[in-house]
Amino acid sequence: MPNSATRRLASASIIGTTLEYYDFAVYNTLAALVFNRLFFPSFDPIAGTILAFSTFAVGYFSRPIGGVIFGHLGDRFGRRFVLVTTLFVMGITTALMGLLPTYESAGALSPALLVALRFIQGAALGGEWAGAELLSVEHGDPARRGRNASWAQMGPSLGTLLATGTIALLTWRLSSDAFMEWGWRLPFFASVVLVGFGLWIRIGVEETPLFRQLEREQRKAHAPIGEVFRSHWRGLLLGGGVRIGPDVLYSLTAAFSLSYLTTVLGQSRTLALIALSIGGACNAIAIPIFGSLSDRLGRRAVYGAGAALGVIWAFAFFPLLNTQSAIAIVCALVGALLIHAMMYGPQAAFIAEQFPTRVRYAGSSLAYTLAGVVGGGIAPAMFATLFKAYGTTAPVAVYTAVALLITAGVLLVARERNEEPVR
Repeated sequence: MPNSATRRLASASIIGTTLEYYDFAVYNTLAALVFNRLFFPSFDPIAGTILAFSTFAVGYFSRPIGGVIFGHLGDRFGRRFVLVTTLFVMGITTALMGLLPTYESAGALSPALLVALRFIQGAALGGEWAGAELLSVEHGDPARRGRNASWAQMGPSLGTLLATGTIALLTWRLSSDAFMEWGWRLPFFASVVLVGFGLWIRIGVEETPLFRQLEREQRKAHAPIGEVFRSHWRGLLLGGGVRIGPDVLYSLTAAFSLSYLTTVLGQSRTLALIALSIGGACNAIAIPIFGSLSDRLGRRAVYGAGAALGVIWAFAFFPLLNTQSAIAIVCALVGALLIHAMMYGPQAAFIAEQFPTRVRYAGSSLAYTLAGVVGGGIAPAMFATLFKAYGTTAPVAVYTAVALLITAGVLLVARERNEEPVR
């Protein structure tokens, strides 16, 4: 593949997922910081946070629906078609969130609209991920699938970095009252410009050679979802199982820690967001490194090392935060996100390698989105509920460790496929 085409492909994978996860992360960050007061003001702070994180979970519960719809479309009509569609839907939905009335002006209608838009946002994201990683896997060198697939994996970290950085800048430049009154809307509105740029990049990328070959040979699956459940259920279980641990660890770091630092420890929003931004930058840099390493050492070895370290870090995380030292807080978030990168770097290639080309979009989407429900989707609300019930962070650390142990167990029974040809 010519260098210019490779750069365009990498840009389409990175920029598209970055912008989609920017939209998702803006919501997640504001849910942790201000949605408890904007949309659920009649509850005490912790109860309001639980409700805000429940709307966070809606975006995960709708992902499998998006995975089913867009997974079917991706295997029937191509990866490129779905990628353009999901990015457009995501951008419009996020911009509409910035126009929502708060509870003060619209009452119960306000959180209802928030939940509805979050549902659509999650469905679009559920169809996005598989297409972005397949764009890289099915275009690139088979010997570098880990590295190539990790391009799309950088999107969540870069999107979170862009979102938290934007919100950190706003909280620094605006007064608390101004941010609560209108400043929180600005990151949502910025999505329109960013998504327009992403669409321009993606429209210029060709359909993958493997999908074009399926079209020429008339071997496309007519009912890819059904075929996945009938013939590739083992790949579905393996691909989903490895998702659970890193998803829970990421939710602990990128969502619950913000609420814990600001609501429980009384730290400033700016400090919490800056610390998370530094962690996000380190995560984004580390993801392609670990993705490339998995091409040489194998997916299971790199992924398993991350899961093992994550179990240890789960019990070191809150003691570091509780020091209330800025340096210790940064170290806690950076450490967690570097460990997450050890798993997230090889993850896309590992999941894609579980399915043949004819159902790879549907299989990858379902594995990713279904695991997201039981992983990251319910994790923030579970964290807040456990903390409220027990008054200590120990159950939160145990919950995170158990999720990582599940992932480690799945890796033990999985086959190494990094040297097998893409079917």
